[in-house]
Amino acid sequence: MMKLYRLKRCPVVESEGRYFELRDDGWDDLFRQDDLAGFLARRIKKLSPARKSPLERADLLPPIESQEVWAAGVTYYRSRTARMNESKIAGGGDFYDRVYAAERPELFFKATPHRVSGHGQPVRIRRDSHWNVPEPELALAINAQGKIVGYTIGNDMSSRDIEGQNPLYLPQAKVYAQCCGLGPGILISSEPLPPSTEIKLEILRNGNVAFSGLTALAQLKRAPETLVEYLFLDNEFPAGCFLLTGTGIVPPDSFTLQARDEIRIAIDPIGMLSNKVG
Repeated sequence: MMKLYRLKRCPVVESEGRYFELRDDGWDDLFRQDDLAGFLARRIKKLSPARKSPLERADLLPPIESQEVWAAGVTYYRSRTARMNESKIAGGGDFYDRVYAAERPELFFKATPHRVSGHGQPVRIRRDSHWNVPEPELALAINAQGKIVGYTIGNDMSSRDIEGQNPLYLPQAKVYAQCCGLGPGILISSEPLPPSTEIKLEILRNGNVAFSGLTALAQLKRAPETLVEYLFLDNEFPAGCFLLTGTGIVPPDSFTLQARDEIRIAIDPIGMLSNKVG
């Protein structure tokens, strides 16, 4: 099992507890590899391991350079129910039920690289919103050929009151500065994660747990491969992309994020993504 991290100087591969610096390889070039796992395995055979874990480095960056971040919506039943409730007043109560049952998934653009925060970096809530939540999600790392090459953790920050006013306001509710957390690194694997894989969310406020939740990939209605197939229909990603697969954890309607809250999302065996609300 290998993990890939992006540092300021170069990418770093973790393999069997050892760390290898890829000083001759660009991040975008790695996403153009047809067999990334095989390429990395061959590469590190020729390298001497470094001493320090990437997670201990101050120059750890979000695992993205030129890639776009897209997202899938209403892929969990819990998300369907929450979206129906929040948009009922606007007359969109049944839209999300239709999406949940439809053959075509909901896919939307989430973030350009400069809007993405890595592990330990701040995420934001909109100044014109009063109801904000994180959405903890499994994120697919997809190469330029449309193959899933790995997995990371995504935080799809969302303004529920804006989206609830009108479904057409979705881009404003989802896309803004520091609207997406991604990281800490990429678990490199061409094999799907088992359905028993758990996604855990914990939100700390003043050192105390303000909310926690748990779901499993078994609750994901749509196969990741199907989501990727639709994303790449009539679309090209020369440096690959990321696709967030939706959330199955939704805090109660009475909950909203506050400044300085810490959002922790854990997916074993990927790791944990931690971001504070700036």
